[in-house]
Amino acid sequence: MQQDRLNKVESILVTQARPTDEKSPYFDLASKYDLKVDFRSFIEIQGIAFRDFRKQRINILDHTAIIFTSRNAVDHFFRICKEARMEMPAEMKYFCITEQTANYLQKYIQIRKRKIFAGQKTAADLLELIKKHKNEKFLFPCSDKRRNDIPGFMVSNDLRLTEAVMYETVPSDLSDLTEVFYDIICFFSPSGITSLFHNFPDFKQNKTRIAAFGPTTAKAVLDAGLILDIEAPMPNAPSMTGALEIYIKKANSL
Repeated sequence: MQQDRLNKVESILVTQARPTDEKSPYFDLASKYDLKVDFRSFIEIQGIAFRDFRKQRINILDHTAIIFTSRNAVDHFFRICKEARMEMPAEMKYFCITEQTANYLQKYIQIRKRKIFAGQKTAADLLELIKKHKNEKFLFPCSDKRRNDIPGFMVSNDLRLTEAVMYETVPSDLSDLTEVFYDIICFFSPSGITSLFHNFPDFKQNKTRIAAFGPTTAKAVLDAGLILDIEAPMPNAPSMTGALEIYIKKANSL
């Protein structure tokens, strides 16, 4: 922490949607330190047009298994299928990153009659399941900006995978925030930094502290010429709220 940037914190902007769980640690933090904590997603998910999907020359029914890592992937996969007037065969297998994602499939298919495999929480869990089905032809519905863990694993294990970009991450319209100042802004992806400068090309950090979750987000902050004041996860702060509290305790006690 730079000593000259340890100024009192009274307001925080979290660049994500407001939590639906009222027991969120962000609300505990706000109450404990008498803070104003606002939420505003800096990015939006938009489905790509069917005509643009077709340009990828992917035949979905050439595959025997689908990998889903989010509800967005599920929604846009079945949207594309509907626009293509395509029904999934009963023998299609579905590999989902969590039980919640697997259960979400019932919005589109009768999950009792399908072959569905679910990890516990992380991509690593899912990859262990995938390894047991080496003969499948996997389709991976994804965003234009995606992590490399699954494609990288598939390549290194000589498994057949087709990436299908079905949705994209775009900056939100933040024009109503032009006159709003926050002591801390929290970012969770490089896309959030992209959105900041898309909306405010003349943004000056000044005394605003920047918090970043994850190494790729931290790198994006620094690459943009910003000062990174708060970083998570760290050994003593595995969560964003934990990292914020460590900083606030120190800054607000001066």
